[in-house]
Amino acid sequence: MAKEQLGVLNALDVAKTQLYHFTAIVIAGMGFFTDAYDLFCISLVTKLLGRIYYTDLNHPKPGTLPPNVAAAVNGVALCGTLAGQLFFGWLGDKMGRKRVYGITLVLMVLCSVASGLSFSDHPKGVITTLCFFRFWLGFGIGGDYPLSATIMSEYANKKTRGAFIAAVFAMQGFGILGGGIVALIVSTAFDHSFKAPAYSVDRAASLAPQADFVWRIILMVGALPAALTYYWRMKMPETARYTALVAKNAKQAASDMSKVLQVEVEAEEEKLEKITQEKSNTFGLFTKQFARRHGLHLLGTTSTWFLLDIAFYSQNLFQKDIFSAIGWIPKAESMNAINEVYRIARAQTLIAMCSTVPGYWFTVFLIDYLGRFAIQLMGFFFMTVFMFALAIPYHHWTLRPNRIAFVVIYSFTFFFANFGPNATTFVVPAEIFPARLRSTCHGISAAAGKAGAIVGAFGFLYAAQSKDPTKTDAGYPPGIGVKNSLIMLGVINFFGMLFTLLVPESKGKSLEELTGENEEEEGAEQQATSTRTVPV
Repeated sequence: MAKEQLGVLNALDVAKTQLYHFTAIVIAGMGFFTDAYDLFCISLVTKLLGRIYYTDLNHPKPGTLPPNVAAAVNGVALCGTLAGQLFFGWLGDKMGRKRVYGITLVLMVLCSVASGLSFSDHPKGVITTLCFFRFWLGFGIGGDYPLSATIMSEYANKKTRGAFIAAVFAMQGFGILGGGIVALIVSTAFDHSFKAPAYSVDRAASLAPQADFVWRIILMVGALPAALTYYWRMKMPETARYTALVAKNAKQAASDMSKVLQVEVEAEEEKLEKITQEKSNTFGLFTKQFARRHGLHLLGTTSTWFLLDIAFYSQNLFQKDIFSAIGWIPKAESMNAINEVYRIARAQTLIAMCSTVPGYWFTVFLIDYLGRFAIQLMGFFFMTVFMFALAIPYHHWTLRPNRIAFVVIYSFTFFFANFGPNATTFVVPAEIFPARLRSTCHGISAAAGKAGAIVGAFGFLYAAQSKDPTKTDAGYPPGIGVKNSLIMLGVINFFGMLFTLLVPESKGKSLEELTGENEEEEGAEQQATSTRTVPV
């Protein structure tokens, strides 16, 4: 049986869309802009790092990062992100969302700058310091996932909550696009200022000494958007749901939300005391009650995010390799070092502009109409279809007349990742778990996703290598080839579709209705046994 909801929480649920909603989206969203910029800009400069630090002028091709170095550079930030999601997710439920939110931002800004300042002119020194700072950059980024999602879900009204959380995540698309644009501007400026011949023409001269500044500038620019929002992040009041339901301070929650909503909100201390003393509102993460009420939900959110990120990150981090394989980016020896950065950035920017960014915003506009479940299921379905469409006739797509069609279909897999599970796996964990465990459970779900990203990033490096030992990249063992790698990703997306059946629909319901925090103990038990995971 449902109890009457706290007035302050009801006021948030029924509030009309106001300026503070958009302010919260921008403040949280700029963190995500930085997250995406920092995580994905590394794929724009890894070829350049290989040329600068690993070129052997006696070799007919410019240098590339050795396999272990490439895996470390691409994957170390993801490892840091996974650790940060677990740690800051837990800390956000213990100390409060706002207090931890500032720590993550400072860490991101400092480590973005430090990544570009990686010292030494020796390959081992540069790569070691770069990996060190990118791990801690990832650690800060990891905290932004559970905290941004939780803050936005707890501030939003129930009618448009999905769109608001998705809008924060959609800033990731602009972050990826921003990384490509910055790389285009920097590489163009340096290429025009410091002319250099192609590697095949003059091996030594093809690498202008100033190229070392290019990758450093691209990495350091990521600190700017996060630094600009620090002041406003610190001015945000703690969310009312944390203050009331976790910190159990009804007066403070009412006072904070009165200022935010610009209406008088009553502090209902007696009612709050009754709600927080219910057994259904006291169980912890590692209890039978949690397993019974939310166990399948947590399995659903972790498994779908894990499977999605294997496909999403392997595609994103290794776009440049796929484009090279189909001939969309010229052979390395036919370009100079800085021009290669320009070509890779141009290809990635085009993909981001045409498919990645639109996909996110389709989700924002439709999530509160179609629902989370439908969008996630549809996204996984079309990702599966398009991945198999690329993989099965793969040789057909490598022929010159068909390369544009390959890129179009490849773009559709990105579109339906973002108008699909890449957005919904972020939204749902911020809605379906109790306030006292919300940030922790979102952090666990997101960490499962980053575990998938690590599998995708490290696994695809090796798997996509040619079966022919003479055609593999330097230092790599033979793999299963791009075709079989794409088939594997299609199968992974299909399993994502199946595990989506464990995820409940949260459209149009208050957070307390979804989590059972407003239920009497007997009613909560009944709700736990009767909750449908598949909407009807």
